[in-house]
Amino acid sequence: MIIHNDVLIIGDGQAATPLALALARACKSVTVAERRQLGGSCVNFGCTPTKAAIASARVAHLARHADDYGVRVASVDVDFPAVLDRARRIRDRMRGSLADALGPSDNLRLIHGHARFLGRDGDGFRVRIGEDDVISPAVVLDTGTRSVLPPIEGLDAVDFLDAGNWLEHSDLPGHLAVLGAGYIGLEMAQFYRRMGSRVTVIDTASQVLGDEDEDVADALRRSLEAEGIAFALEATVTTVSDRGDSLRLSLQRESPSQPATTLDVSGLFVATGRQPNTDDLGLDAVGVATDSAGFVEADERLRTSVDGIWVAGDIRGGPMFTHTAWDDGRILQSQLLGDARNSTLRTVPYAVFTDPQLGRVGVSEREARATGLRFMAGRFDMASNGKAQEQGDEAGFIKVVVDPDRNTLLGAAVLSADAAELVHVYVDLVDKGASIDTVRDAVYIHPTLAEAAQSALSTARS
Repeated sequence: MIIHNDVLIIGDGQAATPLALALARACKSVTVAERRQLGGSCVNFGCTPTKAAIASARVAHLARHADDYGVRVASVDVDFPAVLDRARRIRDRMRGSLADALGPSDNLRLIHGHARFLGRDGDGFRVRIGEDDVISPAVVLDTGTRSVLPPIEGLDAVDFLDAGNWLEHSDLPGHLAVLGAGYIGLEMAQFYRRMGSRVTVIDTASQVLGDEDEDVADALRRSLEAEGIAFALEATVTTVSDRGDSLRLSLQRESPSQPATTLDVSGLFVATGRQPNTDDLGLDAVGVATDSAGFVEADERLRTSVDGIWVAGDIRGGPMFTHTAWDDGRILQSQLLGDARNSTLRTVPYAVFTDPQLGRVGVSEREARATGLRFMAGRFDMASNGKAQEQGDEAGFIKVVVDPDRNTLLGAAVLSADAAELVHVYVDLVDKGASIDTVRDAVYIHPTLAEAAQSALSTARS
């Protein structure tokens, strides 16, 4: 069947559904093509199920420490398959909501199948989706990313976990090695540790979260070590071999004085980065430019090198977060339906959902020093906050970087309980370039963790 429409969206990532619905409401005919499950990485194996699983892990952790609160808990038994079942149920509910939203309508059509460009067709593009050809003058690419597999000898011959398949493995590893000390690696390391696994995190870098300020990264690492997570930093896994009841990893240390070692584990989680799903879209048939890693090249309006083809989500490179992908949908609505003002020139915060959490926005102290910015730095320890003391969440601190000339916030790192929520106090300041007095001089509710966010701004000194 040949289908003619106004806009074709390839991939149902976080930008796709709200964009498709907005276009359909504006009386544009829209086709959404998805080869697997609706919702992209966030719904299917990322944000939704991981945060559900992390919530279960926190309950187990608090139960083990109930004595600290004067509560007696005789024993804590983790039902690991039940934890994953809960995460799957929440995932499935989200999938169902998306399916309902994209249900058949006069202007909106959903096709399940792999999409591939065949070439130009008149003023539009012809794309093969399963048995159908869709011809459209405007195409949005939103196909997401998948795990990068490092060049380790023997890796392709063993079973391992990664961000895409962990939810389908209901056997809890006795000893799990996690390759990669980025946000995925650290979140999953703590999850499996709180489920009952021994965990060793391995990374070639000298610190966890390699782009973060050293003091912030070290404080988070120490918190994870206090829970029994081991770290092998400045180490490279060179080979993996299956020994029947275990996997043997060969590790080469960065320092010549440290000999190569082996580590026997029962499970392996690979979290060494993401690569774009652009290699089988037929982009060369229409001339869409990609970089050396396969990410689609685009300008700040999400226009690719080919007029009429747009890009959204992780495959455009840059920050790979659900919230940036969702905002990409707003940018594309602005381009296709509005005044075209929205762009990727925006403030992008992020969070690491460990415990304590890390919330980050704007310029770090490391970046400020490297670029020669004039700044004042401030720090407030969470142990000095009343609410943190009362609820037993004293770990961490808040760090701010302030422009002394404009009295504005350049950036902040919040390492604390609920940091992913607290950091939004700073997101608004950075995004609008508002004076820090907006927060510092306000009256905040006591007792709250938010008072710490306010107090940190008063500590900034040159």
